[in-house]
Amino acid sequence: MKIVIIGGTGLIGSKTVDRLRKRGHEVIAASPNTGVNTITGEGLAAALAGAEVVVDLANSPSFEDRAVLEFFETSGRNLFAAEKTAGVKHHIALSVVGTERLQASGYFRGKLAQERLIKASGVPYTIVHSTQFMEFLSGIAQSGTVGDKVHLSPAYVQPIASDDVADAMTDVTLAAPVNTTIEIAGPERFRLTELVARYLKAMGDPRKVEPDPQAPYFGALLEDGSLVSDNNPRLGQITFEQWFKTSARK
Repeated sequence: MKIVIIGGTGLIGSKTVDRLRKRGHEVIAASPNTGVNTITGEGLAAALAGAEVVVDLANSPSFEDRAVLEFFETSGRNLFAAEKTAGVKHHIALSVVGTERLQASGYFRGKLAQERLIKASGVPYTIVHSTQFMEFLSGIAQSGTVGDKVHLSPAYVQPIASDDVADAMTDVTLAAPVNTTIEIAGPERFRLTELVARYLKAMGDPRKVEPDPQAPYFGALLEDGSLVSDNNPRLGQITFEQWFKTSARK
């Protein structure tokens, strides 16, 4: 089976490409640096020719409100035009648990616009909502840093390791489209403040975490249920401690 991974050179994309190739499939790792650009359309038709499945793992290079929206809308329209020409049978996209609950954030408005395009495209699809990746903990800490303090919401998170995400995306890619949204999540729940504090301490980082219910998360205020899944998610196997020992310092 020929499979095209949009964003195939990124964190999740590269791991998913590797897994699918090991199972014997023809996989195109599509990204601007491999000559495939979903914004300009460059290389898209050639990459999708003969493809049965397209997996969209690309992310906006900018988190500015207008730029995010334009990225996901333009990319989506170009992708679906090319997919219909190529006769693609399954479109898969990775999105975020809580997207519909976090519409105060321009980023999540962009993700919701992407999901609406998918549902209206006429191409059979599966949308995968994932909780936050453990690999993003450093960035989350940095986003809340003022001086030597890290101001973060104490809302719950259910972090998942990128290897578990790639395993899930591989299985979804090789399954039939479900024309709905499924969810994946990590095996443990933490307060965001507790988790980041543990991460910083383990990294030897002297910054201190300050709980602040009014601290925005990518522009949106969080409630306890904003970022966790209660929708019968597929749970990852890798705990925070296991991930930290094997992957955190890479």
